[in-house]
Amino acid sequence: MIALLQRVAHASVVVSGETVGAINAGLMVLLCAERGDTEKEADALLGKLLSYRVFSDDAGKMNRSVTDTAGGVLLVPQFTLAADTRSGTRPSFTPAAAPDVARALFDYFVAQARAKHADIATGQFGADMQVSLTNDGPVTFWLQVKPTV
Repeated sequence: MIALLQRVAHASVVVSGETVGAINAGLMVLLCAERGDTEKEADALLGKLLSYRVFSDDAGKMNRSVTDTAGGVLLVPQFTLAADTRSGTRPSFTPAAAPDVARALFDYFVAQARAKHADIATGQFGADMQVSLTNDGPVTFWLQVKPTV
């Protein structure tokens, strides 16, 4: 699974003119399931995401996680993160999980996140979403957990 996380001052997702998810300070996370991913990879990625230290401590060092700061987490499904862009000028989405598997893993990830963190908001799987955010820093990180064979 892949997570592209951005430290934000605020972020929101709009679908058909309606805000479906919004947070104040925290992490906006684009989330993608790849072929072969299971709940095991989802659990590992969530654990890393919630404990990843991207927020400043009193000394100005990135030593605090979203859990430490009780910040918001906005989870947005985005299969395009799995794109294979190595050749040509059109991406291949072969590495992405099938839509039914990806939806199940996204829903599982959200449920587990809500069980472990108080402030979770989401985008809408399969929808045309407009995502707005103010990246704080800017700070952006790519996290990836590969299936173990």
